[in-house]
Amino acid sequence: MNENRMRRGGIFNRISDTNLLFVITLVIFFVMYSGAVLIQGEGFRKPQMFFDILNSNAGLIIVALGMSVVMISGGIDISVGGVVGLVTMCCAVYLDKGGGNVFVSMLIALGVGLAFGLVQGFLVAYCDIQPFIVTLAGMFFARGMTTIVHTKPFNVENKAFQKLKNTRIEIPGMGSYTKKGGYIPAYIEIGVVVAIALVVILFIVLRYTKLGRAFYAVGGNKQSALMLGINVKRTKFLSHVICGLLAGVAGYVYFLNVGSGSVSHAAGMEMNAIASSIIGGTMLTGGVGNIVGTLFGVLSLCTIQKIVASAGLGEAWWTGITIAAMLCIFLLIQSIIMGQKKRTLKV
Repeated sequence: MNENRMRRGGIFNRISDTNLLFVITLVIFFVMYSGAVLIQGEGFRKPQMFFDILNSNAGLIIVALGMSVVMISGGIDISVGGVVGLVTMCCAVYLDKGGGNVFVSMLIALGVGLAFGLVQGFLVAYCDIQPFIVTLAGMFFARGMTTIVHTKPFNVENKAFQKLKNTRIEIPGMGSYTKKGGYIPAYIEIGVVVAIALVVILFIVLRYTKLGRAFYAVGGNKQSALMLGINVKRTKFLSHVICGLLAGVAGYVYFLNVGSGSVSHAAGMEMNAIASSIIGGTMLTGGVGNIVGTLFGVLSLCTIQKIVASAGLGEAWWTGITIAAMLCIFLLIQSIIMGQKKRTLKV
């Protein structure tokens, strides 16, 4: 009987939900990027196009990582975009108006993110308030505080910061040649290194540590987690603390990319982070998700934005419509494949 079930279920019975959705994400990204290379031509064939996607969206990758941790544990955090904007403005004002140094500005970024994580985590985990309500309030508070810190946009001229911002790490053998034969080396920015390092660290934490397994257990079923002896409240609290801390890191990485302060910075980033996590295979219901999948979720989202822009449809609504269609298609694929897996398991 079990042998027949395994034969009928095929691959669906031998792969976890998390890994299955990760495979779907990988396939979609590579099909999408390969299609862009074939259809859009020269630009997408250059390795620097891919590196530019990473350079421009390193902050979003880090925010999406934190969002995935919270979603895996069964929660959500829509304050992260506001936190990134607040961190950017605080650091910009400190460096440009206050004549501060880069190291202290990094501590400010971490402190702001950690403060939001601690407060929101406490309210969600120990006061049992819905995470959507708590983080919605956090989003409004962060946006309001950003306006209080400074209202007008400005560029940061601090020399030490500019030196750090303009630091490039060349990728050997991945450059391209101009029509005149000149060689342009491929490069990534410091923010990309930070983002990739965090992907590796969180992958190890979620896959190989007790805390990581607790996130999945709490997100999958709180009652079962309690029966297993897992401290559910502490686990939820820590997921929000990690998310807040990562939002602080993302804020500084985003700041390194834009090099300015503005109340409009990181507007809508929380929605892009949620979309990237979902595309990356993290389920809103909790208990299922993959950090590496989140990375490819961000890359998929940003690739489709590049494709839309390259096609001459630079208006904001085209990008929004395309992302909405992509989300619907991906959720439909998720639903079909997960439904098929459940049916094969029942037979």
